[in-house]
Amino acid sequence: MIELLQEYWRPFLYSDGNHMTGLAMTMWLLTASICIGFVVSIPLSIARVSRNRWVRWPVQFYTYLFRGTPLYIQLLICYTGIYSLAAVRAQPVLDGFFRDAMNCTLLAFALNTCAYTTEIFAGAIRSMAHGEVEAAKAYGLSGWKLYAYVIMPSALRRSLPYYSNEVILMLHSTTVAFTATIPDILKVARDANSATFLTFQSFGIAALIYLTVTFALVGLFRLAERRWLAFLGPSH
Repeated sequence: MIELLQEYWRPFLYSDGNHMTGLAMTMWLLTASICIGFVVSIPLSIARVSRNRWVRWPVQFYTYLFRGTPLYIQLLICYTGIYSLAAVRAQPVLDGFFRDAMNCTLLAFALNTCAYTTEIFAGAIRSMAHGEVEAAKAYGLSGWKLYAYVIMPSALRRSLPYYSNEVILMLHSTTVAFTATIPDILKVARDANSATFLTFQSFGIAALIYLTVTFALVGLFRLAERRWLAFLGPSH
C-alpha cells in the first residue's frame, strides 16, 4: 500500500505530470456537468409544468429519454455513436467538438443530470402552496417576475434535499468517464492495478477518495439546508 501511494499519489489526486488526472479530473467533470445541468434545468423545469402541452411535451420526452436509459449508453452514443455519422464529420464545428473525448463526456453528463434536475425542480414547483402564489399575485407579481422572485427561489430551497442526492449520484456516475479515456479516479486505479497487480489496494484507494468527497458534499448540503430551509422547522 505504501509503495503504491508513493508512486501513484499524484495521479490519484491531481496530475501525472502533463495532464490533470484523478480527483482533480473527477471534480472538474462533476462541477462542470452539474453547473451546466443546473442552469439549463431552471427554464426547462418551468416549461415542464407549463399548461401548454406543446411546451411541456418536448421537455417531458427529453427527461423520459435520459432518465430511462443508462448513462453509460448515453456516453457511448456521444463519444462514438454521433461521430460515426457522416453528416457530423462533414461539419467542421461538429467534427472538432465530437472528436474531443472531454467534450463528449461533459455533454453526456450534463444532459443526464439536467434531465434529473429538471424533474426535481418541476416537482418542487408543483408542490408549492397555492396560497403562496396567490399572495404574490395579490402584490402585483405575474409572468416572469412571479417565477423570478417567488416560485423559483422557493422551489430551489425546497428541492435542496433531493438535489443533494442527484449531485452525489452524479459524483458516483463519473466513474464511467474512463470509457472515453478520461483519466478520472477510476481510470488511475485501473492503471495502477494493471501495473502493480495490487487490486485491493488500487481500488481501495479509489473507494476512500470517493467516500471522502461524498461525506464532504453531504456536509456542505446539510449546512445549506440549515441556512435556507430553517423556515420549515418548528418555530420557537
